[in-house]
Amino acid sequence: MSDTVQSPQLSPSDLANNERAIAYYNEHGCGTVEAAFHLANILHTDRCVAEAARVYHIGYELHSKSPDQHPGAHILLHVSLLCQLKAGLPLSDEDMEALKGLSIPLYNYIAGIRTAWNTGDLVKATRMMGNCYDEFHTGEECDRLYLEVVNRLYQEQMHNGVADARVPSTLIPRKIYMYWDNETPEEVERNFEYHRSLKGLEVKTFNQAEAAQWLYEVYGVEARNLFMGMRHPAEAADFLRVHVIQALGGWWLDADIRIRSEEVFFGRLSQHHSHVFLLTHDCVVHNDFFGSVANSPILGDVLLSLYRNCYLFPSLYIPYKTGPGPFERGLNRTFHADFNRTRALPSMITYDNHVFSEVIEELHVEYKFQGKSWHGVSN
Repeated sequence: MSDTVQSPQLSPSDLANNERAIAYYNEHGCGTVEAAFHLANILHTDRCVAEAARVYHIGYELHSKSPDQHPGAHILLHVSLLCQLKAGLPLSDEDMEALKGLSIPLYNYIAGIRTAWNTGDLVKATRMMGNCYDEFHTGEECDRLYLEVVNRLYQEQMHNGVADARVPSTLIPRKIYMYWDNETPEEVERNFEYHRSLKGLEVKTFNQAEAAQWLYEVYGVEARNLFMGMRHPAEAADFLRVHVIQALGGWWLDADIRIRSEEVFFGRLSQHHSHVFLLTHDCVVHNDFFGSVANSPILGDVLLSLYRNCYLFPSLYIPYKTGPGPFERGLNRTFHADFNRTRALPSMITYDNHVFSEVIEELHVEYKFQGKSWHGVSN
């Protein structure tokens, strides 16, 4: 079957009157798998999910079903079904059976999300999904949707469980670690000094040279070389933070955010769990602010994903490669292990985006407005 046919005639309303989608369609049409996939991605990104579902399905219908054709038929079909779920549309049995024949893990993923969203049966949904997230790069949508389900499932257990306060190593040290590579701007230095003034919290800052030497002494030459080879200072900070907290225990805080007060830090965040993570409204893990004991099984898993991404996918989008993505995968594997009774859930608690806003103030720092953001980094 050829992957090029006469382009389907799509009206502006078929494209949700989306200007970007209409412009792309007018130039490229929708007669190839690649064109349909790109057009659907525009619609999906702009939250035109019902329209995206249809266009992804057009791409699936155009597909030769050869495993060598990119993107794979299973990718097109599963994301079409996911967009149908987002739009509140029913899924056809025919499409679900086709997906099952193409990829059982992706079938389990869609079936599990449908169960969670349509019935609220989180236990059944978690059982159905298994470890489907491992079919994707860390940080992709599957990680976030899976985390949304298991985080809700485990909320009561996490809040009721605390570390044994009689064993000091099970509590997060009251230490904050921060990083800026070189030539610290005045507003960042003021932020460092502000946190040094907080009572009951010890602060340690790293610059690039100090971080590279520390990584070499604690983790060896490979860690140092990977750190020094990062594409952007934010990516280097991502790499450093996991190593520091895993070795020393404590709290990581990015240089461009601020704890509002010591009162809110000690009063709003648990001081009795071994791990504290905060999530955005759509279940992205805040790696800019988190706390953990040293030698954490969760951060150990985060490190596995971090090194795998650095070696196998060095050009991956930064949030997927070194940012929140490895944290989401680490949390998902932790919940999955407890659910399957292969490793008990460690002492941990997660908070939602409202708590993050109560505790953390985001600073206006000039580098974000000088073209130095990591968002444009691809290679």
